[in-house]
Amino acid sequence: MTVAQDHPIARASRAAWLVADGDRTLVEQIVDWYQGRIDERVLRPGARLPSIRRFAADHGVSRFTVVEAYDRLVARGFVESRRGAGFYVRERREAERRPSPDAWAESARNDIDVVWLLRNMFKRMPAGDMPGGGVLPAPWLDETLIASSLRAIGRQSALSYLDYGHPQGFPPLREQLQRKLAELGIDTEPANLLTTNGVTQGLDLIAQRFVKPGDTVLVDEPSWFLLFGRYATLGVRLVGVPRLDDGPDLERLEALASEHRPRLYVTTAVLHNPTGSSMSAAKAFRVLRLAESLDFRIVEDDVYADLWQGAGTRLASLDQLDRVIYLGGFSKTLAASLRVGFVACEAGLARELTDLKMLVGLTSPEIGERIVHRVLSEGHYRRHLQRLRERLDAVRDPVRRELERLGLRIAGDPSAGMFLWADTGADANRIAREMLDHGYLMAPGSLFLPDQRPSTWMRFNVACSRNPAMIRRLGQVLGRQ
Repeated sequence: MTVAQDHPIARASRAAWLVADGDRTLVEQIVDWYQGRIDERVLRPGARLPSIRRFAADHGVSRFTVVEAYDRLVARGFVESRRGAGFYVRERREAERRPSPDAWAESARNDIDVVWLLRNMFKRMPAGDMPGGGVLPAPWLDETLIASSLRAIGRQSALSYLDYGHPQGFPPLREQLQRKLAELGIDTEPANLLTTNGVTQGLDLIAQRFVKPGDTVLVDEPSWFLLFGRYATLGVRLVGVPRLDDGPDLERLEALASEHRPRLYVTTAVLHNPTGSSMSAAKAFRVLRLAESLDFRIVEDDVYADLWQGAGTRLASLDQLDRVIYLGGFSKTLAASLRVGFVACEAGLARELTDLKMLVGLTSPEIGERIVHRVLSEGHYRRHLQRLRERLDAVRDPVRRELERLGLRIAGDPSAGMFLWADTGADANRIAREMLDHGYLMAPGSLFLPDQRPSTWMRFNVACSRNPAMIRRLGQVLGRQ
């Protein structure tokens, strides 16, 4: 079988996806790349792999490395060796699909939708290959903070954390959160706070409390994609409010709220995802007036709060939890797997949400809450945040210049946080598909729109967009390099 020059295997031989000093060995990278493409049906049964000699020459690796990688693919049933003819993708029955931890992620459909991005986000890829990801690279985070807290908890009597935790959350953590919110100008008591299994559970509990099938919820457009799928399963109608550089389009917000009479408006005042923009104080006051006059609640998602230097203007600080329900968490600054979020709201509502929390999953895991409490209470967290902000500041402008060199237009002038929102001038879904073929995960703009309509916009995580090979490949896909 002859491999055409535009075939995925031929493109693989030209792709710069091998990293000599990466977290995985060269053999593991080769094996993982081919397994992913075979499971995604990019490489189909009967396709021939490059010869050992050709692959080694194209990628600058030893033949022994290629032999070991191909042997592993054969052993795992992905490839078969034909004597004197080379290595070919093997036809496999569905029962033979690999039961690895990434099997769910590797089964991602070719359709570009929210589930597509979620599945691909959980692939084990180097951070530099995931400019569309929503978290910081693991090496940027401080594992010592987590490890020392784990050791300290381990020295305590196990009897103190073997039982169910407090339904409203670990009391010392809620006291610490009270002090943290006071620094943002949000006055609370522990009774105003409940912990959740990440911000996503907080959003879910709020939806269960306030909306029923057929109700309307307003969201920023663009906005965090996970909202759409979850609220849609509740039979909620999502209506997008255009997001400008300084917050929502107030005329559209008023018109849409007057027309649809929403129960909730989910928004972000500081470091909006995906645009990186922040709401001006003037707009924040106007949003609160509209909420009062048109009788809807505001859900303020502030999960990126700690990446902002200073207090900023938050709806909850102006409103003091009258109509605003405030959410935060620590997965972006401590560890993605540390699913500790919280909700701050009026005390009576906090009790209602706690009851719902118990009905859904009893209590949130107290071990994680104890870890976060120790991190916050021992004083090292502030220095950790300062280092994160400085690292983001150091890469934001260089990444922006590289994207602009490729002809992309950046929305606004983000000066903090991890995201740039860029207009590619082309179908972002097509770009995402082609980039994934070459091993790079992008976040096309259609995923951030309630109706998932086609878009030319794309979100870039500046901490994961410094890979020169990724930039070169993006330029090639765009036809501008």
